[in-house]
Amino acid sequence: TPLCAFGSLRRAASINAEYSGGIVYGKPENQGIRLKAVRSLRGVAEERVGRRAGNLRVLNSYWVAEDSTYKWFEIILVDPQHNAIRNDPRISWICNAVHKHRELHGLTGAGK
Repeated sequence: TPLCAFGSLRRAASINAEYSGGIVYGKPENQGIRLKAVRSLRGVAEERVGRRAGNLRVLNSYWVAEDSTYKWFEIILVDPQHNAIRNDPRISWICNAVHKHRELHGLTGAGK
């Protein structure tokens, strides 16, 4: 099929800085260091799927489920070599070479 959904899960890890032995030296104001995630988990999931399926183009993704450890996303992939995609004027724009690895350039919904 020209379109497919690929499931991906990302570990929703703690953004606390981890220290060996759990020991943080210094004053109490520095003991609760919290780091802000630069990239969204959804964007990272899109990148991983895009690298694994290099012959397909990432169209978009959406959240599916989550628990205390993981978040699940489904990534919609398009086969640019398929005739149904090439002949459909609504989606044939993704066949152009400039749209290779859109997810790496921040051109999907998660990267904007």
